[in-house]
Amino acid sequence: MTPMAQSEATRAIAARAPIIPVLVVEDAATARPLAEALVAGGLPALEVTLRTPAALEAIRAMAAVAGGIVGAGTLLTPEDVRAAKAAGAQFGVSPGATPRLIEACIAEELPLLPGAATATEVMTLFEQGYDMLKFFPAEAAGGAPALKAIGAPIPQVSFCPTGGVSPANAMAYLSLPNVICAGGSWVAPADRVAAGDWAAIEALARAAAALG
Repeated sequence: MTPMAQSEATRAIAARAPIIPVLVVEDAATARPLAEALVAGGLPALEVTLRTPAALEAIRAMAAVAGGIVGAGTLLTPEDVRAAKAAGAQFGVSPGATPRLIEACIAEELPLLPGAATATEVMTLFEQGYDMLKFFPAEAAGGAPALKAIGAPIPQVSFCPTGGVSPANAMAYLSLPNVICAGGSWVAPADRVAAGDWAAIEALARAAAALG
């Protein structure tokens, strides 16, 4: 799967809703009801970060949820790519990009949303065929003004900013012409997940879906 084809796939996924939930799943038993609540609230694309021992099992559970599109975040190595694909991930997200990671996604036919924070990183990935990127860490890298500035000379590339995006600043990003969606963790607060308060999470998802 070429980088160009990967970006075509991730762009279509990103366009499904204005927010992609960034999920850190501690208990795989919560994965399916969490995904069901988010999808019911209008957020079909879900990013499960590979930061916990439960992450791959959570991806397996979420992959079975009707209407959901589950991806694996925090891909760092080719091994991560292979494990995520085997678990049922339909796309991958990485904080940056390396040749080995890109090669693994091509080999595994896993659409990758690679991270970039500078104009040089954006140009390097664009040169390889990627025109849909993750802008990370969004707020630390200059926020919406920085992304707007990058978009002026490189309008061909679109972004999903992640890292510090919140209900307070989401529209500053979403209003930019080079932003398709944003990634945020606020739609699945750890305390609401631990309490099994799926109605509250669905309500947060509905509010986030309305941002678009």
